[in-house]
Amino acid sequence: MKKNTGLWIDHKEAILVSIEGEKAVVQRVESGADSHLKPSGGWKSGGTNVAQSVSNEHVEDERRKHQYHAFYKQVTGLLDDSDRIAVFGPGEAKIELAKEIGKDGELHKKDVAVEACERMTENQLIAKVKTFFSSPK
Repeated sequence: MKKNTGLWIDHKEAILVSIEGEKAVVQRVESGADSHLKPSGGWKSGGTNVAQSVSNEHVEDERRKHQYHAFYKQVTGLLDDSDRIAVFGPGEAKIELAKEIGKDGELHKKDVAVEACERMTENQLIAKVKTFFSSPK
């Protein structure tokens, strides 16, 4: 039986809904990535100058990028047995995940759709995924 998976993703979490026949299985994956908004301790705390704070921001951005990459790898690992994949989400995470799928040796051969979508409840996501895969391509 074919397995279709729809998922809603942002930089904090992914909610995967796998559909086999009439059965829906939901999995949640937390990214564990650092937040973009971290208090720095105030203006020029600890005697730092502007160049150091820019450098620190670059280091934090790079760390966050690696955390997102590990998160996307974890999510793509859960998609291996899916025949069709639909990726929903509000921001850049859905596009970044789609790029990661495109780089994967096996996943890039699968039917993948990407669609912008605001946050939904789990039941709304299940209904959206069922509707998405039941409609003709």
